[in-house]
Amino acid sequence: MDKVDTYLENTMDENLMINKQSWDLASKRFFGRAALPDYGPYVPSEDKLNLFGDLSGLKVLDIGCGSGHSMKYMYSKQVKEIWGLDLSREQIETAKQVVGINLDGKLFESPMEENPGIPLNYFDIIYSIYALGWTLDLPKTLDNIYSYLKPGGTFIFSWEHPIHSRLTYYDKSLIFTKPYHDETATLHEAWKPTPAVYHHRKLSTYINALINSGFFIEKVIDDIELPRESGQGKPEMWYSEYKASYYPATFIIKCRKGK
Repeated sequence: MDKVDTYLENTMDENLMINKQSWDLASKRFFGRAALPDYGPYVPSEDKLNLFGDLSGLKVLDIGCGSGHSMKYMYSKQVKEIWGLDLSREQIETAKQVVGINLDGKLFESPMEENPGIPLNYFDIIYSIYALGWTLDLPKTLDNIYSYLKPGGTFIFSWEHPIHSRLTYYDKSLIFTKPYHDETATLHEAWKPTPAVYHHRKLSTYINALINSGFFIEKVIDDIELPRESGQGKPEMWYSEYKASYYPATFIIKCRKGK
């Protein structure tokens, strides 16, 4: 077996360490990217969707908080408390600087598959912007998120649409290069500078996992919004206007915990 494929024989903890090291190295490349009010590439923003509503006075948790720009957005909306969790030490340190408020005890350097000390039944809203799909154990992560929410609390997340990585631009055409139903662990082909392990998952897998964790799904969004000025970027780029004109790059799900 090639060295690059040893992750297939690793434990989850070993693969999480691979991802932690990879994210630490890649953190500067993602400074301020995929952050609210944007949900991700080629999808309407929160300014249009208004999925969160009035945030004033609420307790909010960011899963995969990255550089902290979504947390800063939440703070600008007068939330009462903003907490964050991220696997990467570099991202956590950056978030402390970006948010610009005292976050002692409210930022956790931890895998989302574990609870590092986050209070239970505490948060009004939990969100994850282009981060949840990195989990190596989706059911466990969703069970954790469910336990952090107050009864009736809301969970909103966005992630790359499952069809996106299945197609490739080649010779002026889009072709399937991977089966949609293949959900085995793999190395993310677009990830750099070092490999990172992730699971491709069908859209139905996310929906059913949410239901199994006890969530009530309120909305699923995979609308496409192209830039006003067309022709931006090369079609062979991982995210491109050409690809987005044919299929979604991003999906968003809003759900809630039962009362």
